[in-house]
Amino acid sequence: MQQEKTAPKIKQVACPNCKTLSDFTHQNPYRPFCSGRCKLMDLGEWASESYKIPEKHPPTDVDDLN
Repeated sequence: MQQEKTAPKIKQVACPNCKTLSDFTHQNPYRPFCSGRCKLMDLGEWASESYKIPEKHPPTDVDDLN
């Protein structure tokens, strides 16, 4: 009795920008994004400071900013 090998399932993820499903494999150079356009749009959001990572303890004094 010989078992047939099945091809591994390709994981699909929703593009963080447009929510289109895209393959999360090494063949997708834009992963987790679906395209270069979505990847650049995300980069633009970070560059324009639309996305921010909150600080746990924001500085309370101007001298703490240095």
